Amino acid sequence: MLFTPANGLNVVGEHLSVLLVDAEPTRREVVAHSLVTAGAGQVLEVGSSDEARARVRTGPPCELAVVDLTLPDGGALALVGDLRAQGWRTVVLGGPDDPAAARAAFDAGALAYLLTSSSAPLGGLPRRFLEPEPAVAPRVAGASRVAGVDDTPCELSPREVQVLQSVADGHSNHEIGEALGLSALTVKSHLSRIGRKLGTGDRARMVVLAMRGGVVR
Repeated sequence: MLFTPANGLNVVGEHLSVLLVDAEPTRREVVAHSLVTAGAGQVLEVGSSDEARARVRTGPPCELAVVDLTLPDGGALALVGDLRAQGWRTVVLGGPDDPAAARAAFDAGALAYLLTSSSAPLGGLPRRFLEPEPAVAPRVAGASRVAGVDDTPCELSPREVQVLQSVADGHSNHEIGEALGLSALTVKSHLSRIGRKLGTGDRARMVVLAMRGGVVR
């Protein structure tokens, strides 16, 4: 599946609605086609950060934003930050392999940084992801410490880490329950408790926070 990091975290899933923010019409068309091919149910296209904000205010809700870092209005990182504050998941399209640009994207709240080469048309390029480097998290009495969405540290139990690792590996609640000897309802309860600790009910956001804390791979 397109936009799937090596760790198995699916950024684009079946029927996901996506807001694509890219000023280049030809590339935007190619990326939109790729998103639909990957399983996105709807792709809304805009060409600037201002158009994106207007779409967020007035358009139907989307679950993922794909933002070109080289927007000519220079507002890509600010847009990523605004979207993060509203609970969006965001993937950034970057040009050169620039660690500083990737770090800035992650600091702004991007879920992943998608590298593309400028030497060939986007549609035929190999793509690779950069993701936030996991921090080394201290462990307390068998638990794992992870910073929540507001950067407040919280403790995850070994079982909660197991559940999150299985989510990161792309398994459903039913599959996780079978692997861990739990019911799907118990798995759901674990995820609800994790969500309360981390301050988000979004499975992908939980996994990203746990990855940044170094407790899942």
